[in-house]
Amino acid sequence: MEHTKCLIVGSGPAGYTAAIYATRANLKPIVICGIQIGGQLTQTTTVENFPGYPNGVDGNQMMMEMRQQAENLGADIRSGVIVKADLDQHPFVLTTDEGTEISADTVIIATGATAKYLGLPDEEKYKGQGVSACATCDGFFYRKKVCAVVGGGDTACEDALYLSHLCKKVYLVVRKPFLRASKVMQDRVRNAENIEILFEHNATGLYGEYGVEGMHLVHRKGEADERHYDLPVDGFFLAIGHKPNSEVFAKWVDVDEIGYIRTIGNTQATRTQGVFAAGDVCDPVYRQAIVAAGSGCKAALEAERYLQVQQK
Repeated sequence: MEHTKCLIVGSGPAGYTAAIYATRANLKPIVICGIQIGGQLTQTTTVENFPGYPNGVDGNQMMMEMRQQAENLGADIRSGVIVKADLDQHPFVLTTDEGTEISADTVIIATGATAKYLGLPDEEKYKGQGVSACATCDGFFYRKKVCAVVGGGDTACEDALYLSHLCKKVYLVVRKPFLRASKVMQDRVRNAENIEILFEHNATGLYGEYGVEGMHLVHRKGEADERHYDLPVDGFFLAIGHKPNSEVFAKWVDVDEIGYIRTIGNTQATRTQGVFAAGDVCDPVYRQAIVAAGSGCKAALEAERYLQVQQK
């Protein structure tokens, strides 16, 4: 069985940054990339809010450069998915989808979170061409344009308010006849002059020749007065939640009601000694590349210190 001092699971900004720091600490880390190599940023076009790129950078390019930096330092980065873990024993044993078992003195979980979509074929068709699950990431490209946000909770209201400062008009598409958001968020949305709430509406599709030009809507779906119509928009933002990719490790870490890993205090440590979490899998609040990268740095430094203590 192959052994490493540090096994990093995931390859987004958190995973690659952890690999950079772990390699420089001579931990000789192995990185198992996961289902989405490079993480969610590979689904983004231009990234303008990551320091060091004054003219912005393509999301795929940025992740390729992070990977290259880690590999140049000596990180062993491999494709594959961890499908099984045994963190009761030490060293820990993890198994890839190809059946390869790897033992590790420390594990950094950086598996990220997957944005929830409505499941419309048009969402995939227009991904990166008007469809986004991150208003903070992509809202800047819709300045003085018209956008729609789907959802009725705090995240949807926050996204709508964020976009309202950039866009000419924002439609908040809410499936129910009420908002689920906190009272303060509801008040802020209702008081925003350029936000229009479309209660009891479902988006059933999108249209556009070279990108999103509008959405197909149904009002009061399934009722006697059901009405279908089209509404022109330039951007279509999903804000119906994320699903943290923590299932494989849930037995050995504390998670919240949604599945986000709970870390201890201001650290990346989990309740299992030697196991750390970084990035969106433990961040239900910010979900930004720069925050994920920072937590990847912290996780690697903490893994190094943990090993130093164990050796004494």
